[in-house]
Amino acid sequence: MGELLEDGLGLMVLGMGFVFLFLVILIYATSYMSRLLNHLFPELPPVPSSSAMSKSSDKSVVDAQMAAVITAAVHQHRNNKKR
Repeated sequence: MGELLEDGLGLMVLGMGFVFLFLVILIYATSYMSRLLNHLFPELPPVPSSSAMSKSSDKSVVDAQMAAVITAAVHQHRNNKKR
């Protein structure tokens, strides 16, 4: 019985060691690929345009409308909870 338990523990340690080794290799491989892709295809800084300025004003209107909708939904939920 003890020998079987030792074999099980040995297999468990061996399996966990392989998983740990695989994860370490995976971390290094993904970081290397990330650096390689950033080196080959660098991101260009965004160029602000006049259309971007007009979109930002539309966004504030949408945000105000969304805030009003959320406020109304919370108010209705609280009123329904009181009943």
